Parts: sequence; structure tokens; C-alpha cells
Amino acid sequence: MTEVLMDRMSWPEFRDALKSNPTVFLPCGATEQHGPHLPLSVDCLLPTALCRDVAQIVGGIVAPTLSFGYKSMPKSGGGPHFPGTLNLDAQTLIAMVRDVIRELVRHGVRKICAVVGHYENQWIVTEGIDLAMRECGHTGLRVMRLEYWDFCTEATLQTVFPAGFPGVALEHAAVMETSMMLHYYPDLVRLDLIPDNPPAEFPPYDIWPPHRDWVPSSGALTSAKGASAEKGKAMVEQYCRDIAAAVRKEFG
Repeated sequence: MTEVLMDRMSWPEFRDALKSNPTVFLPCGATEQHGPHLPLSVDCLLPTALCRDVAQIVGGIVAPTLSFGYKSMPKSGGGPHFPGTLNLDAQTLIAMVRDVIRELVRHGVRKICAVVGHYENQWIVTEGIDLAMRECGHTGLRVMRLEYWDFCTEATLQTVFPAGFPGVALEHAAVMETSMMLHYYPDLVRLDLIPDNPPAEFPPYDIWPPHRDWVPSSGALTSAKGASAEKGKAMVEQYCRDIAAAVRKEFG
């Protein structure tokens, strides 16, 4: 199978790969706690793996993953209290996204798909794309931005959550991410440490400094006990199919 990961290519291989005007996927992750059973790199590993699989379907290339993300929030990522969570200020991530896109364009890339793997990154990555478009839009550059979990269909949700879906914000380090990790990286999942805490209950506001006691001590915002590799496989296959279709629709 042809190599799709840019950081494993030599410069002549990358140069030659660009001749077909491929879509370049940019995984936008984070280094953040994901409970006692998952590694700090979940938000990097999952979008990178999905980008690799989709790139193989559409003939694309996967740029090196942006491994640091915008600030983890208590109501979606557990917050900054957990050791190992490394947060960027918004302007830092905005500049990284802008600069990476600008550099890809300088080398001839004209189709970019930014794949967000960290909930808090969404609008920060959008700003970086917007600034890059101001500088590079005249080149014919086109950019997509997506969060892979938004592609989850009702049929897949029913398969993964037969008792009801708690919502994507509470799914931090829970069934969805744990299942996908069991599919892609089973050796990195500590089955013996999967938490089974009840769903976190948050008020309809945020506060600073963040209240540490809002977040379950495990770091998982709801139970991950229902996770399985089979559920992960079902999500991954459906995501890859539908993301590839969306990329083909927009970029041809």
C-alpha cells in the first residue's frame, strides 16, 4: 500500500505525491488526560488513524499531527487539574494552524481537510483556517474542517449506545473514545482500569478558577464500561466511509 503519512516520506516522495493534487489531511489533536485507562495522546491518535484510513480511500496525504490543543475545559475534557494535560493559548494554536496551512500551500497543496480530534479545538482551528485563507485564498486553496464525531449516524449511535446516548460532550474518555482505541490501539488501553463512574452533572455555566470537584476523579465524564473493540470498529468503518464521501463531494 502506498505511504500516506507525510512524516514517513522523503522529500522527493512528498514532492512527487503532490503532482496528483491530493487532499492533505491535517489532524488537530491535543495532549490531555483521558482517564486512568487511556493514554494522554488519545486526541492525537484517533484523528491521525482516521485521517490515514480516509487518505488511503481517497488517495490523500496525512500531514504531521498538531499534538497540542486549546485549553481543556472541565465540562468537556476534565480541565487543567490533571497532570499531563498540556494546554495552548488560543492565539498559539491559531498561529500554528495558519502557519502549517500556509507552508503546505507554499509547497503546492491546494486541498486541505483539517480533522479535529479535541472538542475544545473546534473554533480555534476555524480561526487559523480563516486567517490562512486571507493570505492564501488567491491561490485556489480550499479547506474543509470537520470533527469526526459529527459523522456518527443514528444507526451507529444505536449500535454503540443501546440504552441511550449521553451526548458527545460527556463522552470524554468514555465509550466512544475507549471503543475506538480498542479498535485501533488495543495495547494502549488498560482494561483493568476502565472507570465506571456515573455521568458528571454540570451547571449551565462555567466559572474561573474551575471547580475541580465538578469532574469525576477518574477523569472520565461518564462510564466507559460499555466500550468494546466491536463498537469501535463499527464507528470507524462508518466514519471513514462518510468522511471519504464528504471529501470527494467537496474536492472531487
